[in-house]
Amino acid sequence: MQLKKMRLDEAKAYVAGKLGVEPIDLSNSTLMRVLREELDIGVITAVPGTAKGLSAKARIAKLLDIEINSVTKLRATMDA
Repeated sequence: MQLKKMRLDEAKAYVAGKLGVEPIDLSNSTLMRVLREELDIGVITAVPGTAKGLSAKARIAKLLDIEINSVTKLRATMDA
């Protein structure tokens, strides 16, 4: 799935559906922080023991079933 080819409203609906929230909830910083901690997909301010950086990106790519270039490139170098 490539979000780049979607219009903004379609992309928000897709992400919200994958996360199990309403599109309006994506802008609720409190709700999203709790959800990001529960899903271990990284938060804005680091929390000890949670995913950070590429680890968080890899989890997001898997959860949303999308391709993230940096994650794809890292996997390619690890497989080589």
